Amino acid sequence: MRNNKWKLWLPLLFSIVMIGGMFLGYKMKEKMPSSARFFSAEKKSPVQEVLDLISKRYVDPVKTDTLADAAIEEMLTHLDPHSVFIPARDLQQVNEDLAGKFEGIGIEFNIFNDTIHVLSVLKGGPSEKAGLQVGDRFLKIADSTVTGKDIDGDKVRQLLRGLRGSKVKVTVLRGKEQRDIDITRSVIPLYSLDASYIIAPATGYIRLSKFSETTYEEFMEAMLKLKEQGIQKLVLDLRGNGGGILQEAVEIADEFLEGNKLIVYTQGGHTGKTEYKAKRDGIFEKGRLVVLIDEGSASASEVLTGALQDWDRAEVIGRRSFGKGLVQEQYNLNDGSALRLTIARYYTPLGRSIQKPYDKGVKTYNDEVIERFHHGAMINADSNRLEAGQAYHTPGGKLVYGGGGITPDAFVAIDTTGIGDVIAALYSKNTIGNFVYRYYVDHIDQFRLFSQPSDFEKGFEVDRNIWKAFEDFAAGNGISLANITAADKKFITQRLKSLFARQQWRNEGFYEVNNANDPIIQKALEEVKK
Repeated sequence: MRNNKWKLWLPLLFSIVMIGGMFLGYKMKEKMPSSARFFSAEKKSPVQEVLDLISKRYVDPVKTDTLADAAIEEMLTHLDPHSVFIPARDLQQVNEDLAGKFEGIGIEFNIFNDTIHVLSVLKGGPSEKAGLQVGDRFLKIADSTVTGKDIDGDKVRQLLRGLRGSKVKVTVLRGKEQRDIDITRSVIPLYSLDASYIIAPATGYIRLSKFSETTYEEFMEAMLKLKEQGIQKLVLDLRGNGGGILQEAVEIADEFLEGNKLIVYTQGGHTGKTEYKAKRDGIFEKGRLVVLIDEGSASASEVLTGALQDWDRAEVIGRRSFGKGLVQEQYNLNDGSALRLTIARYYTPLGRSIQKPYDKGVKTYNDEVIERFHHGAMINADSNRLEAGQAYHTPGGKLVYGGGGITPDAFVAIDTTGIGDVIAALYSKNTIGNFVYRYYVDHIDQFRLFSQPSDFEKGFEVDRNIWKAFEDFAAGNGISLANITAADKKFITQRLKSLFARQQWRNEGFYEVNNANDPIIQKALEEVKK
């Protein structure tokens, strides 16, 4: 009987001994130096081994996560300029920019003299509904005082942002009166469409600043309104548009191209060829189309422009685009950071690769646009041409090239007015922007006499009194305008007027007023008349 009981308990005893042995072995393994271990469950990379040794043996305390980030960034420098590591602290802002929205209170602010000033309030947004006004100065956000020399813009943004439906109490100074305002946070759009309006008889204008998840939706909403107003021609402004989501550019191209025309295809060493074609009847397949580009137009902007140029659908005006023909895919990592890795190249319908060379390092690659200016490529049409890459012929017989951006069909030189030392000083100290805000707040009733940007463009002038006020303000910043050239004065005057319009109508106002004196816009309007 005793033997039978022993046989019953024996398996359980063995199990307990085995588990105990595994536990003790694991604890002993932790205390043993790595060189004394005979085997390991998994082999670590040298990078991880070095980080572990630094963490456990280095003489001083070290944040190994910072070292790991630096190691990853250094690795990526040996790939291409657009494969990038995004630290966890920056990922939310990057994702919000691509998503085209964030959760907050809907204001623009700036810091003047150690105080946060409300520059603009989103129409229909949470702050406007709560009663916040342009010119209000923040004293407190929740329980945090936000005045003084230590005030930080990033900290302010963190305090103001939060989940939709949550509330934040702010204390502001309006004139000499202190007010407490409760604001309920909501979803705030980050628009990628800066402006859309009738720029000339039967001619629409649309400017896109990026390609986010909402760009195609914004574009279609603007196009429907312009179509209702009877446009037969369109100027699409992609200057300074650094790209974004490829699919959004493809969707917009589909609205201009008929049939099942190829828009772009991608291909990489570990990814097969993927073709993107037009698949539906577009909103503007007929009608004169002009696309504006410059050295700041990149990636998705070049996809859209390249497709329209290759099919002879649009006249491209401006200066050679940036030259980014690489496709990135974002991979989220365990610590909350992300890797945006180049996985393919994109090619225009004719097979052009727009990517410029990057074999001489990241710095040379990034400085290439500056070198264009020094070599005359932004001033001289012949220097702007790119003929080193492979040549292609469009169906209409036009000659186009690959290998370093998209060369426009019609060249417009960069305006070198406004890049002298005096104007550089005005920008470095933000003198122009600060003056515009202060003058606008002090004369807001005068500006609100204008109901729309077109009326403002025709009826408002930066007169002698405004210029004198600006001279005095600049002098207070240590900048004398006494000997400024006539050309520079004209440039500043136009800039002041455009920024006053932006203060009242945001980007829509700025571009409608600024376009009235923009040489590339004037060239575009000449082309659409042909």
